[in-house]
Amino acid sequence: MKKDVVQAIIEIPYRSRNKYEVDHETGRIKLDRVLYSAMGYPAEYGFLEGTLALDGDPLDILVIGTEPTYPGCIVPARVVGYLEAIDNGFEDYKLISVVDVDPRYNEVNELSDLSPFILDEIKNFFENYKTLQHIEVKVGRYHDKQDALELIQKCKERYEKKDNNE
Repeated sequence: MKKDVVQAIIEIPYRSRNKYEVDHETGRIKLDRVLYSAMGYPAEYGFLEGTLALDGDPLDILVIGTEPTYPGCIVPARVVGYLEAIDNGFEDYKLISVVDVDPRYNEVNELSDLSPFILDEIKNFFENYKTLQHIEVKVGRYHDKQDALELIQKCKERYEKKDNNE
């Protein structure tokens, strides 16, 4: 497998307002909540197994593709960068990727290969999706593919360290 392709576990399908989460104890998928906002997720949304982000959860990933999948689906995702955010006081990075097996995205290998509108839409979503819950989300800047691959490695190492300390 290519070094920039990861196996994303999808929790929330593209355009859904249902916030599903995988229960990491049981492996079952549950409906956590329905978004308060009138907008749905701008891409498939999930996580990378075997990673631990600074917020205590696995590393988040958005997977841009043509069609929605379903919660629990494993999608080969080509990482192109990440978006930094602070969600309710916690650092919360969002990997940005495309479906590696969707020919419509064969030429997308870097953030700059994506439409600026798509990147603006993703930022706008995270700036606003918790407004009606009165939870502050500060969205920062995008980082390139190399930074994203380094972030994944750090989150894998943090996971392994935590796993070895239990």
